Amino acid sequence: MTPMTPMTAAPPPTATPRPAFPGRWVGGASLVLGPLLLLTGVLLRLRFDFFFPAQLGAYEHHPHLMTASYGCVSAGWVLLWPGVALLAARIGERSPELALWGGVLTVLGLFARTFHAGVDHLAFRLADVQGAASATRTVSETYGAFHIFSTLNAAVMGGWLLLAVGACRSRVLGPLRAVALAAASAMPLGVLKGTTPLSVAAAAGLCAALVPLGVAALREGPAPRAAAVSGRLLLTVAAGTAMYFFGQAG
Repeated sequence: MTPMTPMTAAPPPTATPRPAFPGRWVGGASLVLGPLLLLTGVLLRLRFDFFFPAQLGAYEHHPHLMTASYGCVSAGWVLLWPGVALLAARIGERSPELALWGGVLTVLGLFARTFHAGVDHLAFRLADVQGAASATRTVSETYGAFHIFSTLNAAVMGGWLLLAVGACRSRVLGPLRAVALAAASAMPLGVLKGTTPLSVAAAAGLCAALVPLGVAALREGPAPRAAAVSGRLLLTVAAGTAMYFFGQAG
């Protein structure tokens, strides 16, 4: 009679499963669209002086151009959060501590920039109602007033640096693209900030670091069926249209 071989438990898998959220489609699209929108917005206001009186004056004479510029920049910052989450998840497979702190600080910095975009919007509405000179005087008298997001200024800059170090150490990005990612920390922060050479370098660095990573993420795995892509695009357009009209209703 043949002796029975004792059963042993299967060893646990060594590979870390990729998180379902935000997923390669949302995260990849974020890594592509966010930096490109940011660079577009930065370049649209390149010819105007950096400080807020010139920005409000430029809005008075070129309202559509400045609205497009600030809209692209604010949309770019907001759209970056799923991409940052995906990048942090990839870094976390080898460098969990850097992924944790870099990801958290960077997302908090995106919240702060979104707050600044809201103040920019209000300043432009003041220019519409009261004129650029009155809006400039109001901004000048209230500039530097404390708000809770002032405490996140260090996160706005430091998060990108930690992500860059983590991306390089975990080999998610090579050294040159990690340096390009770190350049995002040089983007000026605050209210009604125009474009400087550092702004262009920071936005271009984000494009160089993140857009190829986003394209690679979108190409991972099997290609979706055409019917599934069409259905998701239709659903996205319908949802976006409904959200737009709902928002306009107040």
